[in-house]
Amino acid sequence: MRILALALVLLAGLPAFAQAPSHGISLSGALALSRDFPHFPYANPDAPKGGDVTLGAIGSYDSFHPFIMKGVPAGEVMRIYDTLLADSADEASTAYGRVAESLTVAPDRRAVTFSLRKEARFHDGHPITAEDVAFTFNALREFGRPNYKQYYADVAGVTVESPSRVTFTFKTAENRELPLILGQLVVLPKHWWAGRDFSRALTEPPLGSGPYRVSAFELGRTTTLTRAADYWGRDLGFAKGLYNFDRIRTEYYRDSTVAMQAFKAGKIDFRRENISKNWATAYDFPAVEKGFVKKRVFNHRLPTGMQAWMMNTRRQVFADARVRRAMAEVFDFEWTNRTLFFGAYSRTLSWFSNSDLASSGLPDGPELALLERYKGKIPSSVFSEPFRLPVTDGSGNNREGLRLALGLLKQAGWEVKERKLVNGRGEQMRFEIMVADPSYERIATPYSQWLQRLGIDVSVRTVDSAQYQHLTDAFDFDMTLSSVPQSDFPGNEERGYFTCASANTEGSDNLPGICDPAIDALVDGVVNAPDRAAQIVATKALDRVLLHSWYIVPQWHLGAIWGAYWDRFGFPGAPVRAGLVFDAWWVDPVRAATVDAARDMN
Repeated sequence: MRILALALVLLAGLPAFAQAPSHGISLSGALALSRDFPHFPYANPDAPKGGDVTLGAIGSYDSFHPFIMKGVPAGEVMRIYDTLLADSADEASTAYGRVAESLTVAPDRRAVTFSLRKEARFHDGHPITAEDVAFTFNALREFGRPNYKQYYADVAGVTVESPSRVTFTFKTAENRELPLILGQLVVLPKHWWAGRDFSRALTEPPLGSGPYRVSAFELGRTTTLTRAADYWGRDLGFAKGLYNFDRIRTEYYRDSTVAMQAFKAGKIDFRRENISKNWATAYDFPAVEKGFVKKRVFNHRLPTGMQAWMMNTRRQVFADARVRRAMAEVFDFEWTNRTLFFGAYSRTLSWFSNSDLASSGLPDGPELALLERYKGKIPSSVFSEPFRLPVTDGSGNNREGLRLALGLLKQAGWEVKERKLVNGRGEQMRFEIMVADPSYERIATPYSQWLQRLGIDVSVRTVDSAQYQHLTDAFDFDMTLSSVPQSDFPGNEERGYFTCASANTEGSDNLPGICDPAIDALVDGVVNAPDRAAQIVATKALDRVLLHSWYIVPQWHLGAIWGAYWDRFGFPGAPVRAGLVFDAWWVDPVRAATVDAARDMN
C-alpha cells in the first residue's frame, strides 16, 4: 500500500478511511497516488501555458451565483473556485487534498477534520481559513439549492478548531460517503460575502480562489475567464499540468443549430457533440476535409445513469403506474435509434446503467431477501417478471406496443371513444411534452404522434433554457426529457433523486415526484450500506423497484464522449477513466498558428 498515513482499509473494496491524517480518500480501496504525487497521470507537467480558447453554450445566463435557485448561472463560473479536495478523473470516487492538505476521519466515523494548506489564497490575497469553510457550509445549507440540504442531511454541524482546521460532525456513523461529499465543498470567501445577500442572484463576478477569474462579461451573452498567473496551487500535484489556457471565452447561443454553425465558422474551438445526427452528417465541411477540424471519440468507463422521458406523477394523468407503463410500451427505441441516431446508442435498462449496480433478471440471494421485507408494498412484478422494455422491428409500426398500451390503459379506466382516449367522465387524456432545445423536437414529435394513435391529445413545447429551469424547479410540467447521473458509489444524492422529502421540495432533482415509503427505506439502505457487497445488493434492489414502478420511459446511453475541435490543441494521449479531461489540454502554438491563419482566410 502506497498511502503512508493510511491506518485502515475496509474489506470488500469499501472506503479507505484514515484514522490518522491522510492526503486523500477513496471509496474504492487504496489510493493510487502517494502523498507527494507530482501531478495527476492524465496531466502533462510540461504543457505550455498560454493561448485562448472559445467555447459555446446554449441559452443565456443572468447570474454568477450557481449555488441558489434564483437566476440562471453562467456555466463556466465554477472554474474560479477551489474545493477542499480534488477529484481524480482516473479513479472511482477518489479525491486528493486541494485546499485541504489532509483529512482525518474519526475512529468512530462520526466526524472528519480537514487541515487547510497555509498557502491557499483567494484572488485578493486573503488566506483561505476554516472560517471560510464553515461559512460556506452554513450558507449553502441555509440559502442554497434544496439539494444541499438533502446532501448534507447527515451532517450535525461544523466547528472551527483553528484558522487551519475545521471539523464536521455526523449524525450517524453509517454514511461512509460523507467525508468525500464534504471534500467536494467549494470554499467561498466569508469576507467578500459580508454585506451581500447570499440568497440573491449576482450580476457582478464573485471572488474566488481557483485557477481562473472572471475578467470580462456581457451578461447573458459572453463570459471571459483569465488564468490566474499567481494561482496559489499552480505547482502542486492536483494542478500541475492542468488549467493551461490563458483565457477561456464562452459564447452563448439561442440553440444548438446556431452553435453548430458558429463552430463551422471557426467561432468556437471545441464542442462536445450530443446529437448523433450531427456526429454522423454535420462534419463534412471543408475544414474537416482539410484536416483543420478533428473528430474524436473519447471512450470512458463511467456509469451512464438514466436519460428518459420523465413523467410528473404530481399530475393526475400520470398518477397510475399502468398509464406510465403504457407510455413505455408505445415508445419505439429501435426505430428512433435506426432512423434518427444512425444506430449509435444502446438502450438503457437500469437507473445505474453501465455499472455493476444495475439489476437484471429476477432477484435472488441477499437481494431477494431484502426485497421480501417489502412484499405488499412494492410492485409484485418485482418478484415474478424480469424488467423488460419493448423491442420492435424498427419499422415505426409498433402495433404490439400499441395493443399492450391500450390494454394497460383500459385497466386504468381509460377507453377509446370516437378516436379519443377518455376516462369514465368522458374527459380526453391530454398532456404536454416539454423540451429545452429545438433539436429535441425530432425525438419528441414522433413519440407524440405514436401516442396520438391511442387517442391521446399530446403536444410538444420547446422553451428556452431559463424558462425550462424555472418550470422544472417548480415541477410545472407534464412530461420532459431529462437525465439522472450516477456514480460508482451512490450515496446522499439518491435522496435528492428518489425520496418523498425531495418530491415535495421545489427545485429538487426528483422531477418525477417519486414518493414511496419503501423506496425511501431502500435509499437509506444504499446510503448507509456497511460494505461494498451490501451497497451493491441495496442498489440493485432500489433499481429494480424504481424500474417496476414505471416513473419514466428509459431512453439510451453512449459509453463515450464525442468531441470535435479545431486542431489548435495538444493533450495527453493516454486513456482516462473519465474519457475526456479538457482542463488537461493546452494550445499548441504551431498548430494554432496554422489553423488560425486558415480560419482568417475564410
